[in-house]
Amino acid sequence: MSVAVHDDRPCILGEGPLWHPAREHLFWFDIMGKRLMTRDSDGPRAWDFDRHVSAAGWVDDDTLLIATETDLIRFSLATGQSDRLVALEADKPATRSNDGRADPMGGFWIGTMGKNAEARAGSLYRYWRGELRRLRDDITIPNATCFAPDGRIAYFADTAAHLVWRVALDTDGWPVAQWEVFLDHRDSGINPDGAVVDAAGHLIVAEWGGSRVARYDHDGNLVEEITLPVPQPTCPAFGGSDLSVLYVTSARQGLPGDAMDATPLSGQTLVIETDWRGQLEHRVIL
Repeated sequence: MSVAVHDDRPCILGEGPLWHPAREHLFWFDIMGKRLMTRDSDGPRAWDFDRHVSAAGWVDDDTLLIATETDLIRFSLATGQSDRLVALEADKPATRSNDGRADPMGGFWIGTMGKNAEARAGSLYRYWRGELRRLRDDITIPNATCFAPDGRIAYFADTAAHLVWRVALDTDGWPVAQWEVFLDHRDSGINPDGAVVDAAGHLIVAEWGGSRVARYDHDGNLVEEITLPVPQPTCPAFGGSDLSVLYVTSARQGLPGDAMDATPLSGQTLVIETDWRGQLEHRVIL
């Protein structure tokens, strides 16, 4: 599986890739650059914001739900207009949003964290039909929010803890059991970042600092990996006409000059033709 560059605009902290199934192109964020990015038939595009933006779900052909550092907003791709849906830790200037994803029931999960990755400063929330509810707190770097194909299992990671958990969901998409550890990387020091579940139910994780995307089976066994030309991959997303194309965002944040010289693609968004098959991204129901 060969790795190529999808978009060569360097992000300080590329994150939140989202394949829009109706528009059939990828959106992603440069969190530190405070911008939403895409590349369509007309070439590269970007929208600038006055605060950090990090993750999105699609609402309809022209509308995204976007997580910012202070709220969840309804954003028009046609006009650039945004409307607040609900505040998100707006009273905490030291935190921002990070990883998020829509669930199969139409909800949207979003994690928050300290702007300097302060220990246990963040939380995990779910927005569903106008309600924002906190699911977990004492999180340092929330990541890997994704869902099993049948919609009954959610995954979530704290990168700083080197752990990925999973939890059973009820028919409305709310957790109904205790979170259990799915991947324990405390001994190896692997840093699980963003993740997605493929159509076969495998968890595919971008591993920050590991220069790879790793594929784990239902029991947490590593079954396949893709080596990447960047040391800090941040999040994968499936796209393309048959959902076999894997996009991976990356970051150059914190890399010393010699590391940048050795890995000049850091911060760019990569694309890989795979023999895996992804799931369609779920629509957010407002």
